[in-house]
Amino acid sequence: MTFDVALKLMRYLIFSRHGKGHGIHSPFVFRLVTSVFRNKTGAEVVLTIEQIRKKNLADTRTIDVLDLGAGSLKMKSSKRKVSDIAEFSSVPRKYGILLASMAGEFGKPAIVEFGTSLGISTLYLASGDAGSVVYTMEGCPQTSEIALENFNLSGFKNIKLLKGPFDESLDFITQNVNLGLVFIDGNHRKEPLLKYFVTMAEISTPQTVIIIDDIHSSREMEEAWKIIKDHQRVSITVDIFRMGIVFFREGMSHTDYIIRY
Repeated sequence: MTFDVALKLMRYLIFSRHGKGHGIHSPFVFRLVTSVFRNKTGAEVVLTIEQIRKKNLADTRTIDVLDLGAGSLKMKSSKRKVSDIAEFSSVPRKYGILLASMAGEFGKPAIVEFGTSLGISTLYLASGDAGSVVYTMEGCPQTSEIALENFNLSGFKNIKLLKGPFDESLDFITQNVNLGLVFIDGNHRKEPLLKYFVTMAEISTPQTVIIIDDIHSSREMEEAWKIIKDHQRVSITVDIFRMGIVFFREGMSHTDYIIRY
């Protein structure tokens, strides 16, 4: 953890509201924190996904990574071990469980993920509700193949992998998918993030939820997050430090929350 990130984390810990819901006056956000955030994903499901993660952490294969985003801060070379990608790029267990809970609550009829990587986050999203289809987009061909291996191992049948640049896959998404939940984690730069958010916001319903990963990972991401919070359609945002959660609920006054998670 860099000094800059440590300072941001300290600020978050000082200003965040209690993770058990104390001091939250909005009934909607109180329920989100006390019911959805604290919901427990089935132990067997978590075990299955974490065993796949463990397999990837022990995978010494080297692949050529086509990085179409800002690139990894910890992996500079395009040739990377699968084990390193699993260690540095896959969503941690704690936040994977949160994605599963959010998918179970808000994911119907469909979930869209920007950035599959090895597919760990995809598996958590797919585990939330077997009735929700997860459309996950990945620009790197070799990473996509590892993700497909993981999907086959998991046994989940509700995942559709869209290979290629996000802009190409978005044509299909915007014309064919009724959004429940969107998870954006694939290009940690300001302009692409804003473009993807606006595109998703335009086809979102009042029930759609958008989750953005790594909102405090750089100045660019923080600038984008601030602009997103001020978007005219946004009613409620929740900052849990690693992720930002955006709601478009009607009839609610605009409020930005910082919640301990």
